[in-house]
Amino acid sequence: MPNFIDRRLNPKDKSLGNRQRFLKRAREELKRAIADQVKSDRIADVGSAHGVPMPKRGADEPTFRQASGTGDREYILPGNREYMAGDRLPRPEGGGGGGGSAGSGGGGSDDDFQFVLSRDEVLDLFFEDLELPDMVKLNLKETVIYKARRVGFTTAGTPTNINVGRTMRNSFGRRMALGRPSDSEMQALADEIAALENDPNNSRQSAHQLKVLREQLDLLERRRRRIAYVDPVDVRFNRFERQPLPNASAVMFCLMDVSASMGEREKDLAKRFFVLLHLFLKRRYERIDIVFIRHTDEAREVDEETFFYSKQSGGTVVSTALEEMLRIIDERYPAEMWNIYAAQASDGDNTSGDSERCAALLRERVMRLCQYYAYVEIIDERETEIFGTTDNGTSLWRAYRAVDGEIPNFQMARIARPANIYPVFRRLFTRQPAVRARG
Repeated sequence: MPNFIDRRLNPKDKSLGNRQRFLKRAREELKRAIADQVKSDRIADVGSAHGVPMPKRGADEPTFRQASGTGDREYILPGNREYMAGDRLPRPEGGGGGGGSAGSGGGGSDDDFQFVLSRDEVLDLFFEDLELPDMVKLNLKETVIYKARRVGFTTAGTPTNINVGRTMRNSFGRRMALGRPSDSEMQALADEIAALENDPNNSRQSAHQLKVLREQLDLLERRRRRIAYVDPVDVRFNRFERQPLPNASAVMFCLMDVSASMGEREKDLAKRFFVLLHLFLKRRYERIDIVFIRHTDEAREVDEETFFYSKQSGGTVVSTALEEMLRIIDERYPAEMWNIYAAQASDGDNTSGDSERCAALLRERVMRLCQYYAYVEIIDERETEIFGTTDNGTSLWRAYRAVDGEIPNFQMARIARPANIYPVFRRLFTRQPAVRARG
């Protein structure tokens, strides 16, 4: 039986049905591979295309064959001298069976193949794990400006937007279709008439030919006048569409506690939260800077690799992270030119008396510069029932709780397990605070 294999390439910005069916079949394997890559890849690469190694098992191309239990069939079998109808055949040694790809020996086998997922497919799989596939459609409140973007052609517009190339192509096609005489055709006929007129030996036959040529030239001239070189139906204008763009650049400050009290579980939850925040702002802004600040009893700006994978630990002084953030804003990110966002992740442990200082820094300086500040406190799963619905908790939580009640663009939440990340992220970033004057 023939094998029918669809090897058409995917058209631009579309996926063929067979690709979608494969994604459905291999969804669990792809989700596992994406989850592994998210843990090891850089944050900025999570929202890009990924090549995922796929095992050959379960990915064979489908084939058509006749159902063995239906229909009437006639077989022609070779004769033999050893067996008759009804005889039992002995089982072959070694398990028998037809050819298979298992086992060693001669012959080749197919290796695992790379399946390339587009950026949208990666995000769909990544967000599906937390059951909020449309979370990336949410946006922060901001003032938007517009710029013109070319989106094809139109038959109406201003003279300054005429597309000469497209107009002349339309004109050429119309003239060919209607049979408008060309300049070379007219010139050849005129030269032939001039040659006959200048011939001193004009005969009666030449005079008749000259009359015919003049009639043809007159006919062609009248045809040229009826069929314009450029007709209004040929004219095309460049079409522009207003495309919304952010009116300013954005910077996101990621502040993470890496003191001894933050274990691997806490850091993993913080990383997943920051991944979502990065994708969110990357989709909204044309330009986005990310500043990573980690702190123990002192804070410093670091690169992404150090932010997530360094093994440094020590005591805890949270106010040092806020002070480092303010220093960087003063040096590189003036508030009148940048949309400033901040996200802080901590387990809430802090030096005695420093939580009140953090609250004072937020009220007096940080929140006057930030458009939005989100604080996420990572707690133990066993503490969920105790602290999940109350204001009780660490000293840092209680101090920030007072700020939350005073400033509308400051939000806070608790995370105890990976399943909490998407609901918390949604709650933090769907609320659009009222625009307030900068103090």
